[in-house]
Amino acid sequence: MHYILMLDLKNDPNLIAAYEEHHRAVWPEVLAHLQQNGVAQMEIWRLGTRLVMVLTPGEGFSFERLAASAENNEAVQRWEELMWRFQEATPWTDEGGKWQPMTPIFDFQAALNTP
Repeated sequence: MHYILMLDLKNDPNLIAAYEEHHRAVWPEVLAHLQQNGVAQMEIWRLGTRLVMVLTPGEGFSFERLAASAENNEAVQRWEELMWRFQEATPWTDEGGKWQPMTPIFDFQAALNTP
């Protein structure tokens, strides 16, 4: 199982380069926070200004648990504030939201198994 989420970057080549540079050296506290809250794997892909996150949940993962833990983690709050300098909401983003879940519309294996 995976969660696929989407977010945009500001359309500025310098900001995009800085965003990617930050993600080559994510703060250890942020990595620990993700791991401690049940994130088994996470990848972020980019095309132009569009970002897609592939999140694989592990034992005990929930978005609610992740958000609640972030509220009490100063390093994660500072990271999120820093990242928002580079990010912007998609046209489909909920009010006050950032990463938005995508809706699955096709599953190859399921299609193969459909009579």
